[in-house]
Amino acid sequence: MTTISLPRRRLLQGAAAAIALPSALGALAQAPARQFRIGNQKGLLNILKGRGTLEKRLAPLGVSLKWTEFTAGPVQLEALNVGSIDFGDVGEAPPIFAQAAGAPLAYVGATVPRPQSEGVLVPKGSAIKSVAELKGKKIALNKGSNVHYFIVKLFEKHGLSYADLNLVYLPPADARAAFEKGSIDAWVIWDPFLAAAEKTLEARVLADATGVVGNRAYYFSSLDYAAKNADVVAIAIEELNKVDAWGSANRGELATELAALWGLPKPVADLTVARTAYGTTPITKAILGEQQKIADTFFDLKLIPKKINVLEAATGIA
Repeated sequence: MTTISLPRRRLLQGAAAAIALPSALGALAQAPARQFRIGNQKGLLNILKGRGTLEKRLAPLGVSLKWTEFTAGPVQLEALNVGSIDFGDVGEAPPIFAQAAGAPLAYVGATVPRPQSEGVLVPKGSAIKSVAELKGKKIALNKGSNVHYFIVKLFEKHGLSYADLNLVYLPPADARAAFEKGSIDAWVIWDPFLAAAEKTLEARVLADATGVVGNRAYYFSSLDYAAKNADVVAIAIEELNKVDAWGSANRGELATELAALWGLPKPVADLTVARTAYGTTPITKAILGEQQKIADTFFDLKLIPKKINVLEAATGIA
């Protein structure tokens, strides 16, 4: 039996360690960096992307970004559900449907309320002068959207019920066409579609959401991503709030950027920006309480199949 003296054994161990060290370092070098996959609609996230400030903030953390543009919130939430994005922006209603469908949604940020950014439009020559006169009239809206909740609460405020609504479910482009042809009596819609109809069709705002609903926008992630990457999500919310602060102080410049982004006339963007409140905040229980009211209303109207607890779609809230 061959024995190895202590010095020789140590020499071999040292040699083995020397061989193993580059391999270990190589493995570390090849370890995947964290990814932050953002799904965005045409809005402030696009402006944040153009600034490049989020990339600079996240680079020292070893986080790489991937941006994907979507046409609407529900499509973004579908992408979240299948695991293809980690973060996105959406209105009040789509997250309710996503959570009811079992999506692993987490609310991670919210804008300040923006009640003037949605409203009920009637044609410029319409004889309708009050909300009460909408009873039984054909009203177009996007089913299950933020304006769906708005019209329900607006009718309640004016002593009307859901049974008094004669709703025609149309996406914005189809609703505008119907509005122009006069085949509907009113259209419930949000900016910039709202502003575009005012500016280009001389449509009249019968009522906006002031004193009725808050109309916040939300930023979302998945429960798993938000829990494991709280630092990344917090930085994204901080950077979005900086864009909000800049936009609030530089509305003319913001409108110019948004007009180009949306492909709409500058006056439309000017009107949209002028009545938008800017500011982004982390999620609180009070904010989610607002979402719970929407969820309960949609359940009562049988728009979602089951009652949901909105607080289950949150991590680390205040």
